[in-house]
Amino acid sequence: LLFADLESFLLVAMAYDRYVAICFPLRYTTIMSPTLCLSLVVLSWGLATVISLLHTLLMARLSFCADNVIPHFFCDMSALLKLACSDIQINEMMIFILGGLVIIVPFLLIFSSYARIVSSILKVPSARGIRKAFSTCGSHISVVSLFYGTIIGLYLCPSANNSTVKEMVMAMMYTVVTPMLNPFIY
Repeated sequence: LLFADLESFLLVAMAYDRYVAICFPLRYTTIMSPTLCLSLVVLSWGLATVISLLHTLLMARLSFCADNVIPHFFCDMSALLKLACSDIQINEMMIFILGGLVIIVPFLLIFSSYARIVSSILKVPSARGIRKAFSTCGSHISVVSLFYGTIIGLYLCPSANNSTVKEMVMAMMYTVVTPMLNPFIY
């Protein structure tokens, strides 16, 4: 959970980096100073830690009675909630609220960043400049699509419709595949 939330916030920071690089290329080094980059990383880690801690504390209050074999590759919240024999309504509500905020707010920030990038690209007179700008953004957009697509499908859709195998595959996409692609793409 910590690293998935962290990835979400870092994708916003990368989108902002792309926005500044394309829309303000001459001022890039001034705007994206080491202090700002460090602040974005610290803020990302701080938010992800607080959100993960809250979910961990809520999970710790649950009791588990029957079968304690987690039908998953790792201790995913949805898999743990299925094993709980106490009331999970608060946990589900917090997953929906915080998960929605961690998914929707960063996604909207990324979307607005790319909307401004597209607006700026359309003003570029040369086709070469347009291709270069789109090639700069293409890899990030693919990772954003893969990351948010799987998370939205897994956590914002009713879990009654998702099979355990489908949930495991989708969870592997955002926890293993997306972070594994980062070194190759960026």
